[in-house]
Amino acid sequence: QVQLLESGGGLVQAGGSLRLSCAASGRAFGSYTMAWFRQPPGKEREIVAAIYWRVTDTYYADSVKGRFTISRDNAKNTVYLQMNVLKPEDAAVYYCAARQGPLTTTSNDYISWGQGTQVTVSS
Repeated sequence: QVQLLESGGGLVQAGGSLRLSCAASGRAFGSYTMAWFRQPPGKEREIVAAIYWRVTDTYYADSVKGRFTISRDNAKNTVYLQMNVLKPEDAAVYYCAARQGPLTTTSNDYISWGQGTQVTVSS
């Protein structure tokens, strides 16, 4: 398994941008599917975006398409989530997750999780 550590959360005004980073420790990072999930207050965890080791294979939730971009730098063992045009409904704790295998959107398929980073969007 890999250990994951997120960073980059914070407070931003609606319409602003943030970039989340997730640093992974462990071997074979390049073979992992990486994903970002989020959990708004009082709601269930939901997938935001995912990226296969083939960086051309990505997934985005409909709610973030065109605003968020997931990317990875296998040389740095890091995955990123660039979030633009943030909305109040994007406020949540954002989690980085990893799995060995094909890209999926189900949280139970991911075996490694970070501790989460808070994103707050003021209106």
